[in-house]
Amino acid sequence: MTVITRFAPSPTGFLHIGGARTALFNWLFAKHHGGQFLLRIEDTDRARSTQAAVDALLDGLSWLGLNWDGKEVYQFARARRHAEVAHAMLASGHAYKCFTTAEELAALREAAEGNGGMFKFQSPWRDKPESEAPAGAPFAIRLRAPQNAEVVIEDMVQGTVTFPADQMDDLVLLRSDGTPTYMLAVVVDDHDMGITHVIRGDDHLTNAARQTLIYRAMGWNVPQFAHIPLIHGADGAKLSKRHGALGAEAYREMGFLPESLRNYLLRLGWGHGDTEIISTEDAIKLFDVSGIGKSPSRFDITKLEHMNGHYIREAKDARLVTLCAPLLHTKFPQASEAQQARFAAFMPELKQRARTVPELVEEGAFLLEATPLTLTEQAQKALSDEAKAHVKAIAPLLQNTADWKAQVLHDVLHGYGEQAGVKAGKYLPALRAALTGKHASAGNVAGIMAVLGREESLARLLEIA
Repeated sequence: MTVITRFAPSPTGFLHIGGARTALFNWLFAKHHGGQFLLRIEDTDRARSTQAAVDALLDGLSWLGLNWDGKEVYQFARARRHAEVAHAMLASGHAYKCFTTAEELAALREAAEGNGGMFKFQSPWRDKPESEAPAGAPFAIRLRAPQNAEVVIEDMVQGTVTFPADQMDDLVLLRSDGTPTYMLAVVVDDHDMGITHVIRGDDHLTNAARQTLIYRAMGWNVPQFAHIPLIHGADGAKLSKRHGALGAEAYREMGFLPESLRNYLLRLGWGHGDTEIISTEDAIKLFDVSGIGKSPSRFDITKLEHMNGHYIREAKDARLVTLCAPLLHTKFPQASEAQQARFAAFMPELKQRARTVPELVEEGAFLLEATPLTLTEQAQKALSDEAKAHVKAIAPLLQNTADWKAQVLHDVLHGYGEQAGVKAGKYLPALRAALTGKHASAGNVAGIMAVLGREESLARLLEIA
């Protein structure tokens, strides 16, 4: 059997973090088993579905590297097929016409709520002949759910889950206007697409029981279900925007790398021992549903930032420079090629401290800033009168240094300390403050001067001295 999974989002907004994890798990499961990962856009809610949302979903999945097999399927375009299946169940006796009006249904629901009970509609038309309905009256097609028969789901994550017969109602398959319901459309599409495994959030667990009844009514094979616990915020509450429940495009704009977000989402609910850093290649080899826990996982933006820092350090310098380019252009629209070259040359040092792409730009901004620099409060403190005196004494030594290389500059600076009998901590912080405008920065002082170049370094030091 070829494993076929799917991701089936509704295009009513961005690719949120929960949806991204669901897509990732389906993608990994398919890749692990040498199968296929399909994409279905469930755009039947025409009022809320937009092309912009569709584009955002496709772009988000592509950015994350979760490429799907074949062309995406659009559910709305398959409405005729959905109706065909509903009428097939009607013909086989597994469904019936329900002539209950919307007003009658609303009255029954209001009465049930008034009595404090949970509303479960029992259609009088289940066993009533159609001949008793008014001529030409509109009708919905309802599933004839088996009575006194429980539904058992052998879930790959949740285990055996039993749904009593009294929880199974005669759900609507086709509305009175001829449009299919979500329950019907999902089952028909999954069957026609050959889906073998349905991996989704556990908020769909009840749906699995109701959908199983449709599969059985049609005599179709029921896919294997795996319902994964939802993601909560770091405080244990339901995930919301304040916790970081943003779209994939937002994380890209915040400077996260796709491989970092993939790794983090993988560890939200799935584990392989205590291993935190798992490459995509290893994830494909290792992933199995058995590694998914039964408890909700907690989204922690700080942990994601730390993981992103790891992947930034692992990334190629040229790639990071390209990612930084738009931000640099916005921050320094008049930057010269020489200034941009400094930034690129210093990337090996910049990426050691940064956790996001904007932090790379922030760390390296001093390389493109014009003299005189704006000093931070801590940088100003580092430039005490005593420290400035050291800078003033070092400046001539640097002016007489012809070979402007990091190792040579390192020897000059430390040679000064030995000759003057002072520790490096007395003058290096002042030099760093004068060169970068900050008390702390990436790289060592000699390396910073080497990248800034002779002319710019001396201009900044003499400005302070």
